[in-house]
Amino acid sequence: MKKMTRILLIDDDTITNYINERLITKLGICKEVIVAHNGFEGLAWLRNIINQNNILPDLILLDINMPVMNGIEFLDAFKKFNFKAKRAVKILLLTTSANSQDMEKVKALGINGIVNKPLTEEKIRECLVC
Repeated sequence: MKKMTRILLIDDDTITNYINERLITKLGICKEVIVAHNGFEGLAWLRNIINQNNILPDLILLDINMPVMNGIEFLDAFKKFNFKAKRAVKILLLTTSANSQDMEKVKALGINGIVNKPLTEEKIRECLVC
């Protein structure tokens, strides 16, 4: 299994972030896990990384229902970013939402897949091949 450099978790649930970060770290699939508590924080972190010409995350695990900026708003803003390595960043929706309208919106905004919470070792391994 290829080791990633960075994974960006964007979720407003502190406990979920803690558990997911520990699981990812335990599995040793990446060198660094970055946590943002909403889409706005995630975008701010990405803008900073892009402006510094630094290493982007290989994978973004994105919740859909968050305050400040939700997953759909994040995807819409991310789509407007213009940087050359954009296509290399995989985005997976990590959610409990079963709202079909939400799912259609995120698919149209160019995600690589949808993973239902809770994140497990098996689901992470499946994510790495999608």
